Amino acid sequence: MGTQLGYVRHFKELEVYRRQRELANEVFVCTKRFPREEIYSLTDQLRRASRSIGAQIAEAWAKRLYPKHFVSKLTDADGEQLETQHWLIEAGDCGYLDEQTSKRLIGLCEEIGRMLGSMVRKAESFSSQDYALHEEPPPYLAGLAGDPSQTTGNNYCSLHTDY
Repeated sequence: MGTQLGYVRHFKELEVYRRQRELANEVFVCTKRFPREEIYSLTDQLRRASRSIGAQIAEAWAKRLYPKHFVSKLTDADGEQLETQHWLIEAGDCGYLDEQTSKRLIGLCEEIGRMLGSMVRKAESFSSQDYALHEEPPPYLAGLAGDPSQTTGNNYCSLHTDY
């Protein structure tokens, strides 16, 4: 039986996000030792894929009120996790990673994949009907927050079509 985790208020508090950050940091350190000729290929691909997992988790968090969108972004994160595994296998095959490091990083990817799978299966539990955004409005909307007449219509941009 799983452990009940505390309420999460921000994607940075998600354990899966923390594990992704660990993975991305380890990948960065390991790829510093890759040959220079790999900088624009394997090094770049591996770093991008490992970092993209976290970006997809952050986007999923922003869409958690809509379970289908949430699941879509989580599956994108899982796809990036699998891509990271692929590049780690390639790096091992090329002799750029020793077997122990390769197994550890692939194991971390698999752990992240299991966590993402669990989130997908429990997607409905991440949305709440009584959700309220508790963030300050961005500066460009600061003066408009209390005045609904300022936010209706197309006040921000006008398109001139009389050519």
